[in-house]
Amino acid sequence: MPFTVRVRDPHARHVRAFDEATAEAAALAYLEDFAHAPDAAIAVVVRDEDTGREQCFRVDLATGETRPCG
Repeated sequence: MPFTVRVRDPHARHVRAFDEATAEAAALAYLEDFAHAPDAAIAVVVRDEDTGREQCFRVDLATGETRPCG
């Protein structure tokens, strides 16, 4: 499925496209290139390009644990 992913920030301009099975997989694929501190967590917005639905995920960069933004 086609997804686009960006950091959850109103000024974020860096968007990448991914062809992944799930929105969670697209979020993790986006974060593989990040070089943040290992104890950091980051929130990303994933958009399903087929439906237009957006989901927000908070990802712990140290563990890879992914959960919905709260």
